[in-house]
Amino acid sequence: MIGMGILQPAIGLMIWTMVMWVWMYATRIPAMSRASVDLDRLARDPDSTLDRTLPAEVQWKAHNYNHLHEQPTLFYAVAVVLAIVGQGDGTTALLGWIYLGLRIVHSLVQATANRIQVRFVLFALSSLVLIALIMKAALAVF
Repeated sequence: MIGMGILQPAIGLMIWTMVMWVWMYATRIPAMSRASVDLDRLARDPDSTLDRTLPAEVQWKAHNYNHLHEQPTLFYAVAVVLAIVGQGDGTTALLGWIYLGLRIVHSLVQATANRIQVRFVLFALSSLVLIALIMKAALAVF
């Protein structure tokens, strides 16, 4: 269908988000067990957090999973808009794939080495791609 190419990287990002969800729980649940986390205390004590209880390397996956529910929501919205107006193919779809690739690399960096400078560059580049997609949508809609 014309204009639907942008939906493929959008679905790819949804799949990647679920990969991060699995990775998060595959590391977090065993770490919580080793740390003997009291879930009731965790829920009731505002000073008790998993960031203070679990190793940072475990929490990096959870932080990234949360990040995949922040800025990427704009990507999903703009992808749907571009598909609806028939502007989701060609260069637009390529930009979608670039955005997906940058977000995957960002996730891998954050979940493993967590180098802030590298993450920042990847985030900034993905933001520029997202801005380009939003501008394409704005031009098509207005």
